[in-house]
Amino acid sequence: MLPPSSMPFFLQRRTMVLGTIAAGAASALSLRPSPGSVPPGTIPFGAYDPGGDFADETDFVIEHLFLPWEDVAISSLFDADRYARDRNRALLVTLEPWTWSRSERNTPAALRRGIRDGAYDATMRSICNVLAALESPLTLRWGHEMDDDNGQFIWAGWQPDDYIAAYRRITDIARETVPGINLMWSPLGDAGMEAYYPGDDHVDLTGLTVFGLQAWDRAKYGRDRSFGEILGPRYDRAATFGKPVVVAELGYSGDAAYLAAWDRDVRSLATSFPTLVGVVYFNYPEVYDWPEDFGRPDWRVNERLIAMSS
Repeated sequence: MLPPSSMPFFLQRRTMVLGTIAAGAASALSLRPSPGSVPPGTIPFGAYDPGGDFADETDFVIEHLFLPWEDVAISSLFDADRYARDRNRALLVTLEPWTWSRSERNTPAALRRGIRDGAYDATMRSICNVLAALESPLTLRWGHEMDDDNGQFIWAGWQPDDYIAAYRRITDIARETVPGINLMWSPLGDAGMEAYYPGDDHVDLTGLTVFGLQAWDRAKYGRDRSFGEILGPRYDRAATFGKPVVVAELGYSGDAAYLAAWDRDVRSLATSFPTLVGVVYFNYPEVYDWPEDFGRPDWRVNERLIAMSS
């Protein structure tokens, strides 16, 4: 557990919430939330929510942003900070080390070499200078899902020592520049993630990714899988490091029964996952194709309901 002075805002919220509303949790879990509302439970909740579906929700403490470091819109950070402060929310900033212009992206080797040689130090410092000016509680998630070598990210699938050196260099700059920042190391969570762990002094929280696609479950497993079933082995791997755990990207899509089961579980399994301190929904269509022609699922809360054939 982190000391109180550096405890992430949403971890503080969980510490307070669990003791005060546990008695009412059983009745809350029987409620089926309407589309766009926060699922019932006690675990702190947030979202990447560019469409503002959760703008008026009060049981919501984490505002997630995705930023590319080569063409970041600086003004968007100040806008997000005001938005979060107005709603008493913390900021989780996922900083991706590339440009969002796909035709202009680096190769993995060029990125790796550039970080090693210091070519991106000034870029990182300029972004961190802006982050330091923000007033919301802040967590930085850099170079996420580095353990998933599917070709999606140019920082993923490196040799672990190369990734660890890059992560440490970049997060050292963040620590030097942004007082009180929290650092989230965020693998996908599959077997082998432990090889990329950068060390306790460079990690305040461990992030994980959990997506549930009913069509995929039925095609690959012959049944529907639950949130707890997918999270369980990933959580067990993450928990070995002794850091608070956050589901930094969460999405699910399927029929009404599938959605209801996931809604029921995503914030209510505190006993099963005692160091899980937050779940953060990805309220946006998938950006990259799933394998084997499963396309790009739409995770948005008002679009994720899909009629499934029996």
